[in-house]
Amino acid sequence: MKDCIFCKIVAGEMPSTKLFENDHVLAFLDIYPGAQGHSLVIPKKHYVNLIDVPEKELQEVIKIVKKIGVAQVNGLGAHGFNVHQSNNKEAGQVVFHLHFHVLPRKENDGLGFRWNPQKANPEELKITQEKIIKALK
Repeated sequence: MKDCIFCKIVAGEMPSTKLFENDHVLAFLDIYPGAQGHSLVIPKKHYVNLIDVPEKELQEVIKIVKKIGVAQVNGLGAHGFNVHQSNNKEAGQVVFHLHFHVLPRKENDGLGFRWNPQKANPEELKITQEKIIKALK
């Protein structure tokens, strides 16, 4: 994709601070980090989101997501890490090239997630379950 910033990074047309690269996957530091070491892991081929990527390709990407998270723990002294991935604008996707954010976490780092979980209605759970199971077939 000629206008995709991540495709330009893969092609070497834009700079990045690379952490890992092989034939299928590229990992680099985010230039707008949520925490020191915030990394992005992308497939080199352009896929808009998780819906579009073939499973074989996704396996290659997720292996590197894990590798980067472990390296953040071992190399940065992180106590853990979050993996975040968004699909489509409504879910917060900004760059429309599949990517995973890997954020190293430390105690009291000030990062968090904003959501407000509330007790589900059992009838709604059943209806939702039926819809998802039907769509899985």
